[in-house]
Amino acid sequence: MKFSVFTVMTPDLKPKALVSALKEFGYDGVEWRCQVPPDNVQQDPPSFWGNNLATLSPYSVDEQLEDIRTWTTREGIETLSVTPYLTCGDLDETERVLRMARKLGASMIRLGVPRYDRSVHYTDLYEKAVRYLSECEQLCKHYGVKGLVETHHDTIAPSASLAYRLVKSFDPHYIGVLYDPGNMVHEGYENYRMGLELLGPYLAHVHAKNAAWKHNESRQSWEVVWTSFSDGTVDWKRVLKDLKAVGYDGFIGMEDFSQTYPTKEALIKDIAYVKGLLEEVYE
Repeated sequence: MKFSVFTVMTPDLKPKALVSALKEFGYDGVEWRCQVPPDNVQQDPPSFWGNNLATLSPYSVDEQLEDIRTWTTREGIETLSVTPYLTCGDLDETERVLRMARKLGASMIRLGVPRYDRSVHYTDLYEKAVRYLSECEQLCKHYGVKGLVETHHDTIAPSASLAYRLVKSFDPHYIGVLYDPGNMVHEGYENYRMGLELLGPYLAHVHAKNAAWKHNESRQSWEVVWTSFSDGTVDWKRVLKDLKAVGYDGFIGMEDFSQTYPTKEALIKDIAYVKGLLEEVYE
């Protein structure tokens, strides 16, 4: 397997410094976080979803994108994905990101999936998502870039089976699933191998992080917190065994939100941990 990093986890590294670090630490690819930075966070300390210095704007001009592609290629790092925060149904922004991905040489983008908050019936959200994905399929075919539905809590695709229900009628060359077991700690857990078997050719990418349920004494309630790989609910050795069983040999994309270590140290320790597990799985 190969290893990438979703730059949401590296908020204090600017793009060039990040790519150099990825090469130094043995990574193969990068997944660029893509968002217009909010004006009100520019002076804030770097953070995952706030002032993230490793974020590319969807409004980057061609010269900027060509420069990024040139020095990323020179370092031997594959631009795997452009990963935005698209709204389901927004075809203009979806096409903007697809155009950007093609210019960067990326093979995938993340598509928009409706959020689920009990205010709109699931069936209505599902039908809206299928209409959007149908349009996305044609756009993805035109740009030669695959669109991914991510297994993500608080959406209508929290599990492999519900993500599969969204994508099953589309061509897996153009529409696929980003499988994220860490997100499935929040909601959507199901037997890893069963879900992977169900996804079949739609399994396009895997994100790696961990999380656990913790009791909040002050609120007298349970909540999910991000953890290091070794401290969370996801049994990553089991996941890797199940990925091997279904023949997955693509990228594992790091997305560590635990803040257990500073960014560069996390990059080093995360890849070492997963590679160690892989050695046990393939021994």
